[in-house]
Amino acid sequence: MKVGDKILLAIVPFVASRVMLLINFLLRTETLGEANLRIVWEQGEQVLIPFWHDQLLLLVFGYPKKHAKLLISASKDGELLTRTMKYFAHDTVRGSSSRGGRAAFKQMLDLCKEPVDIVLTPDGPKGPRHVLKDGIVQLARMSGRPVIPMAFVCSNGHRFKSWDRFLLPYPFGRGIYSFGEPLYFDKEAGVEVFRQRLLAAMETNQRQAEARLESYGLSAV
Repeated sequence: MKVGDKILLAIVPFVASRVMLLINFLLRTETLGEANLRIVWEQGEQVLIPFWHDQLLLLVFGYPKKHAKLLISASKDGELLTRTMKYFAHDTVRGSSSRGGRAAFKQMLDLCKEPVDIVLTPDGPKGPRHVLKDGIVQLARMSGRPVIPMAFVCSNGHRFKSWDRFLLPYPFGRGIYSFGEPLYFDKEAGVEVFRQRLLAAMETNQRQAEARLESYGLSAV
């Protein structure tokens, strides 16, 4: 590893975690649909939580438990994110559809036997934007776990010109976290039907968060 990379890995995660904490502290946030999670937990089940890649930055503050497993790409950027997540007591599973995907999927499937939620971006790490890939569908099929979509929207921020139009919320705005209703894979209906149901559920959950902002006379960035 190059000296410059070592310095980046030593400094950037700490700085990023402090920036995240500051933005979250200065945002007015609320959470919709948290009861959907708690009902499933009370039934003794753990969940799969998909959310779109562009909404990644403040995810840790919307998740109401202290610990989850996050799927992070096996790249340099993924390593920075992995080290950042450790400041928030979240562990990661390394891999993606392009790098280490099969091993990461097997690890997540094994983790589904443990009492921990699994969080992933079904359009990551390289897109296309807001397009569901197979991983979340197959994980739901093989594990039998419920899938609860998560979304985050905010009233003030910046969209980068990246493939996902990554969202950087600005302080002093209003942010909404939203959780959808649990979806279970139906073996009789099959993979493609579940994929369409999940995509529709994620879109509905996104609109629910946006509608709450609009009730304050604000629009989502």
